[in-house]
Amino acid sequence: MTGVGEAPRSGPGEKGAALEVLLVYLKLGLTCFGGPIAHIGYFRDEFVTRRRWLDEQAFADLVALCQFLPGPASSQTGFAIGLMRAGYLGGLAAWTGFTLPSASAMVLFAYGAGSLGGPIGTGLLHGLKLVAVAIVAQAVWGMARTLAPDRERASISAVAALISLFSPSSLAQIAAILLAGLAGLVLCRGAPPPTASGHVMMPVSRQAGIAALAAFSVLLVGLLLVQGQLSAGADLFAAFYRSGALVFGGGHVVLPLLREAFVTPGWVSDDAFLAGYGAAQAVPGPLFTFAAYLGAVTKAGPNGVAGAIVGLIGIFLPGIVILIGTLPFWDALRTRAGAQAAMRGINAAVVGILGAALYDPVWTSSVKTSGDFAIALIGFVLLVAWRAPPLVVVLVGGLGGIVLALI
Repeated sequence: MTGVGEAPRSGPGEKGAALEVLLVYLKLGLTCFGGPIAHIGYFRDEFVTRRRWLDEQAFADLVALCQFLPGPASSQTGFAIGLMRAGYLGGLAAWTGFTLPSASAMVLFAYGAGSLGGPIGTGLLHGLKLVAVAIVAQAVWGMARTLAPDRERASISAVAALISLFSPSSLAQIAAILLAGLAGLVLCRGAPPPTASGHVMMPVSRQAGIAALAAFSVLLVGLLLVQGQLSAGADLFAAFYRSGALVFGGGHVVLPLLREAFVTPGWVSDDAFLAGYGAAQAVPGPLFTFAAYLGAVTKAGPNGVAGAIVGLIGIFLPGIVILIGTLPFWDALRTRAGAQAAMRGINAAVVGILGAALYDPVWTSSVKTSGDFAIALIGFVLLVAWRAPPLVVVLVGGLGGIVLALI
């Protein structure tokens, strides 16, 4: 019997209903501030400690898998827990509940941002761009300490940054990631692979896994080959899918990929792009819902609500499909030294790619005066030294931008 206000508890592996999963994740989607790492902490408290939908080892295995794969790790972990609880409908319910609140907020911001005029509105949008400087700088700082702590991985990171700076196309970024994987096989074999403890039980057969991996690859290669030859809506979907399929290392790494896909061809202005990215820090849930904002404001294909839906499906689909495809084979793959070494190289490369994005476009298009630098610096110190929630930094940055515009 549960006490008043306590979540109902069940044993690991026990099945539930998709509606139950949807309601739980809707609550999390409304309250999970703080980014992917914080989301993982919320999930552990909710599903391991309180509800006991899975045990500690199974949860750790899921997190390790989702950090290994491209895509948004926290959303993939949430989808996998929903999949364990209530099958494929449970996975869909988990994704919907966790994504819908922040996606709705970003669409509302897309409709309201264009009406922000005068010094206050202009200052607010500029302040959000400065928030993006602080947020991305914090991400680069933290990821560099974790993913590029030695000279081998620091060197891989630096080379990837140089490639991205001098050739900022999506193909160059793909090449940097592939080269980093090969370099990791040679240079990053020092760390021992994880031990094979625990087992994640999933309702995914090996046949379904193979089909999912094939679908992921065919879509990625096919959309690259026919880019520009399809309808505007299909090109919009392809841009989001390509970005979602190539993100290693967390939500912030999608920034340079999306900028290349949307700002470079003129679909979204740099100012609108960075203002939306700053606003995305103020809402709960996954950072990937930034795609809803881009889909709503883009000049290409369907925009508004239809564009937001295309953006959400396009950017989340590859991470979910490759997760389904990998689940039946994860236990065998996770202990192979070669796979782990390649991923260490790839993770180092994404630090460099994000570092290049911090300089251009985030810094070069936002920090123009000493006042701009001061606001970005304050935001960075609040995040790194004071561990302030991103929402606080958004408020400080927005107010700082308004003050600069008025003085």
